[in-house]
Amino acid sequence: MKKIGILFGRENSFPQAFVDRVNEKAPSGIQAEFVQIGLVEQSVPTDYAVIIDRISQDVPFYRAYLKNAALGGTAVVNNPFWWSADEKFFNNALAVQLGVPVPKTLLLPSKNRPDDTSEQSFRNLNWTDWDAAFEKLGWPVFMKPHSGGGWKNVYKLDNPEQFFSAYNETGQLVMLLQEAVEFTDYFRCYCIGGKDVRIMPYEPRNEFHQRYATEMKTTGAAGKKLLATMKDYVLKLNQGLGYDFNTVEFAVRDGIPLAIDFGNPAPDADIHSVGQENFEWVVEAAANMAIKRAQAQKPGKDNLTWGTFVHPTAAAAPAKKPAAPKKVAATKKES
Repeated sequence: MKKIGILFGRENSFPQAFVDRVNEKAPSGIQAEFVQIGLVEQSVPTDYAVIIDRISQDVPFYRAYLKNAALGGTAVVNNPFWWSADEKFFNNALAVQLGVPVPKTLLLPSKNRPDDTSEQSFRNLNWTDWDAAFEKLGWPVFMKPHSGGGWKNVYKLDNPEQFFSAYNETGQLVMLLQEAVEFTDYFRCYCIGGKDVRIMPYEPRNEFHQRYATEMKTTGAAGKKLLATMKDYVLKLNQGLGYDFNTVEFAVRDGIPLAIDFGNPAPDADIHSVGQENFEWVVEAAANMAIKRAQAQKPGKDNLTWGTFVHPTAAAAPAKKPAAPKKVAATKKES
């Protein structure tokens, strides 16, 4: 029996629907359940061929458990090694190389020094030329953590006075400063398994439970072209980053979709926020992906997804056995 597990926290609607759908569709020999964790011993494989991770971004214990599980051959969705190292500034830089438009973005040093550092720790850092930064981005701007999510510590700023007031609140957080995009359309796009894409009109200025209650503004041939372009960009980003279960947000300016947020280890899939039709699509696509991953899973092997940027060449090359010690011929003692 190959087991598919889902690891989750406070969410309710998606985990149960996912388990039910897998068990309805899976062929004999595959079943889904909620993950159960007992004693966690180093390098001991789990009972799961696949684990869908919906919570370890908030629980370091789960993250360590999943990395250990992956070493034993569990296909963990999303790859816990990659998303742990991933962050928004790198994502933007990679998007540029992949040919996906993103807003102009700068990386800011933290307002306060990290613990156990001093002025000498920053001898390589030239003082930031704020005027040059503001001139490059213009106003308004968004400031947000370079690694984070859930709209935590996000500021929209209209002038230098607001910037410095907000920057003083950020403490040791490393922040991004990003141009604000005046958009005519906004979308949130699911990508599952690196190939299945669902493009959803989205209004981030609405209350959370009403953000999907909107419609696409661009119509006709321009609308068709926009949808095709976004699908292409979604696939490029997810295949480049190696995400199995992700969302990409686009703000459309002058007909061009700019990727705003596209590294989500556990994107929202609750029926009360995404709506019935989108929820049904996510459940079905996730179940199909998990079943295929279970069928392809090989115990004791690396069953993780790695993006085109990350190349696990060391895993591809078999480890060499240490050479046997050379025998030394015995010699007669000198008389």
